[in-house]
Amino acid sequence: MKICFPVQKDEGIESPVYNHFGSAPMFVVVDTDTKDLATISNRDQHHSHGACNPMKALDNQKVDAIVVGGIGAGALTRLNQMGIRVHRSQAETIRENMAMFASQSLPELTVQVCCGGHSHDGGCAH
Repeated sequence: MKICFPVQKDEGIESPVYNHFGSAPMFVVVDTDTKDLATISNRDQHHSHGACNPMKALDNQKVDAIVVGGIGAGALTRLNQMGIRVHRSQAETIRENMAMFASQSLPELTVQVCCGGHSHDGGCAH
């Protein structure tokens, strides 16, 4: 399984998870089978609110799940339509969230709890 984590900068497994999918500068993808890490630059970082193209952002790379602080309803809906489940991070780093994901203790995000907009620092306006 490949789990994607939006991040500000790549610090490997110790990278802090970013607070918003669409405006993250990059993504770290963890392969749970091989433990390999890959980094993807966000190709859609500078979009207007509501116009995030998740597959463009992920450079059309295949992932099975995303763990993030927040995400807009449009991006969440498009990801879910592609069979990608999105979970809210509950800890600071990828490592901590991976352990929580493995124990099934990360809540899955729904449209009802999505971000309402972007703040000036690129985060969510919940």
